[in-house]
Amino acid sequence: MYTATVILHLIVCFLMIAAILLQAGKGAEIGAAFGGSSQTVFGSRGPGTFLSKVTVAAAVIFMLTSLGLALLSKQENVASVIDVPATSGEPTSSAPDASGTPAESSEPPASAH
Repeated sequence: MYTATVILHLIVCFLMIAAILLQAGKGAEIGAAFGGSSQTVFGSRGPGTFLSKVTVAAAVIFMLTSLGLALLSKQENVASVIDVPATSGEPTSSAPDASGTPAESSEPPASAH
């Protein structure tokens, strides 16, 4: 389910990018980019309504898949890079030395004079 949602999310991302890049800016003619007669490709009203509907649909699907991925990733058990020790109520001792036993306190040993 998670993998399918990621794949759908990526497809919608590329579709939305393409739809946004194909739209004309304010006052710009998209016909100049395609040789002058490109308005018949998208219908008699031009590419404005078709591409804006595709952009809105892609944006809605993008938001839904983003929300779905956030919820699905919260449910998955992912191992952490940082190992957090289990708290058992015991105070943690200092780091073990080379032999594997916990290090003693930093007080110097009492001399036997």
